[in-house]
Amino acid sequence: MQALPIAAAGLNDAVARFDASARRTAAAPLEDPVRDIVDRIEAKTAVKANIAVIRTADRMTGTLLDMLA
Repeated sequence: MQALPIAAAGLNDAVARFDASARRTAAAPLEDPVRDIVDRIEAKTAVKANIAVIRTADRMTGTLLDMLA
């Protein structure tokens, strides 16, 4: 199933973007705070979306295994 590796990659990417934004804020807090806040909100939303995909794929796999058992 392709959904799990794609969602995992998206999750890793979102976490990396959140981390990069937090590091920019810590390094230069007054440089562009609005951009950093928006980046963190987008990353947080991407994390939630990718987790939802992983949960759904897990449930679908479980359902399929139950049907085949």
